Amino acid sequence: MKVGLENIQSYMRVFENKRVGLITNPTGVDQSFRSGVDVLFEKVQLTALFSPEHGIRGNLQAGVHQEPYVDEKTGLTVYSLYGATRKPTKEMLDQIDVLVFDIQDVGARFYTYLYTMAYAMIACQEEHKTFVVLDRPNPLGGHIVEGNLLNLNYRSFVGYYELPQRYGLTIGELALLFNDVYQINADLTVIPMTGWKRRMTYADTGLTWIAPSPNIPTGETTFPYVATCIFEGTNLSEGRGTAKPFSYIGAPWLKADDVIKEFETYHLEGVKLRKQYFTPMFSKHANVLCEGVEFHVFDRNADLVYAGMVLYAIIKKIHPQFELLPPFKEGSHRFINLLVGDTYLEQDIIDLKQIKQRFEESETAFKHLKEKYHLYEL
Repeated sequence: MKVGLENIQSYMRVFENKRVGLITNPTGVDQSFRSGVDVLFEKVQLTALFSPEHGIRGNLQAGVHQEPYVDEKTGLTVYSLYGATRKPTKEMLDQIDVLVFDIQDVGARFYTYLYTMAYAMIACQEEHKTFVVLDRPNPLGGHIVEGNLLNLNYRSFVGYYELPQRYGLTIGELALLFNDVYQINADLTVIPMTGWKRRMTYADTGLTWIAPSPNIPTGETTFPYVATCIFEGTNLSEGRGTAKPFSYIGAPWLKADDVIKEFETYHLEGVKLRKQYFTPMFSKHANVLCEGVEFHVFDRNADLVYAGMVLYAIIKKIHPQFELLPPFKEGSHRFINLLVGDTYLEQDIIDLKQIKQRFEESETAFKHLKEKYHLYEL
């Protein structure tokens, strides 16, 4: 098993006599934990670094912006792509000829690194720069597709293109799809992995998991994450500030026994809830004891996104205290709509059976589309 970074030697022609920039974070390492910053600094003419959300060294919590600074180890300027701009500017790109992207994805539509990549591809096309993706595994695997396609009326940095919540592509395959379907038309090269198969989750790769952001601490977190991230748009804690973000869902007023009892009537295979008390150290309900549930995944191929919708519907039904968070700023959409990629949860206009039907229609359409961009076999 080799990730794209470890196959870079076979693609050195792309970097020959070129100034190179790198978008990365702590996940951009080889299997010896050597940073891609150090690998490229040694092999090519590395001239600039670019940081996504959480920082190039992973030292920032969600939503924290950072100004440009100098990386102590290399002396290179680090430009933030999660601050004043989320798209590299002409001035940033004037320093390079090739921009490399090397970040571990989590396989969920609402993860911001996807759109850091997309915006960078658009900027490179506009400024006639080459864009290179060093491919890495999709930790959820590459064969399961789940959820509804994003309604483009609800585009944001947690959902910019018509993807389902679980899209079953690697970051490199996703770049190929973005470039073609959405006509970015960048000068794109994907440096593929060797030894990865579509049915492999991260645990199957033998690679060591490095947290791509503070609240995805383990590879297993990605499975509940794709189900429970929608609770970020509500007044429930989604477990931020605990040892198990996105596995713990709760609030001081939640009736866990009632939630579990009704959840079990749906007979959802591969998932189970367990009562759990927790006290978040920060974020929603900080330093307050919450009663909640722990979302356990026993089958990685289970209908996780739908299970999250069932949990949402039950909690809303049982608890009069349940609320959706207001928009971050006046005139914008509620966060729940940006996460879901539509308004059906906020407006309560379709039931769970209709949600399931919508999922199946979206999944069928996207499975057919994505096969064109597969780089790896089952």
